[in-house]
Amino acid sequence: MSSTIFFFIFILFLAFALLSLNLLLAPHSPYNEKDSSFECGFSSFLYQNRSQFSISFFLFSLLFLIFDLEIVLIYPYVVSAYNNSIYGLVIVLLFLAILTAGFVFELGKEALKIHSRQSNNLNNISIIPVASPIAFPFASSKGFNKKLNLTQPTNLFYSQ
Repeated sequence: MSSTIFFFIFILFLAFALLSLNLLLAPHSPYNEKDSSFECGFSSFLYQNRSQFSISFFLFSLLFLIFDLEIVLIYPYVVSAYNNSIYGLVIVLLFLAILTAGFVFELGKEALKIHSRQSNNLNNISIIPVASPIAFPFASSKGFNKKLNLTQPTNLFYSQ
């Protein structure tokens, strides 16, 4: 028996042994919550009859499937690129151009943007620092107690 055949038989035996050992020794406590789908960032409601699923995750999985199939369709050309003529190159470039146009269209329609339920509005935050001669020895009192716009760079120590 060659060493390659022995290696494959040994790997199959080892995989079967480890899987059966896992089934025998692993703790088993099934309940419905373990079998339900979980999405981070989505709170579920009590006594809900169906599982919650955002359509944007479905769209991401669909786009992943399309671009994964693109790689599968391009691979045969890449393997035989040395034997192909300019006609094969034009066909592959046309295929890539159509997929790129579709991807740009998806970006333009904001299909890849997941809208959060939480708003991150930083413009309405008021910061009122405590003026202390020890902490801010050079700060003027005119600059404090103002509503700050956190999207603009400001100087907290000197007011102009």
